[in-house]
Amino acid sequence: MRKLQRTSSQRKALLRDLTTDLIVHERIQTTEARAKEVRSTVEKMITLGKRGDIHARRKAAAYIRRELVTSTDEEGNENTIFALQKLFDDVAPRYADRQGGYTRIMKMGPRRGDGAPIVIIELV
Repeated sequence: MRKLQRTSSQRKALLRDLTTDLIVHERIQTTEARAKEVRSTVEKMITLGKRGDIHARRKAAAYIRRELVTSTDEEGNENTIFALQKLFDDVAPRYADRQGGYTRIMKMGPRRGDGAPIVIIELV
């Protein structure tokens, strides 16, 4: 596990936030080290979502932040759901026939300020 120059509590909070953001937005831009680290937690959350039972839902709820997601349907109505609900209802069924490899990391180049390698991590 990469330490990412943080204490364990800061690192856990960072990974929880990045995991939740990736589930909500399905594509985020971050550094390469963070993306490689968050990939494993996102894949575990999607696997829990594919299981779909109450125990898997509670384990995912213990990790994912309680973030609201707004989406619009075909008629233009706005729907508000939580990140956990999006994971179990929208994201996980998409990968029902896939055995892992739910994320893709694409390199973007160095960051302007400090030269850190920037990547885009997205759900396949």
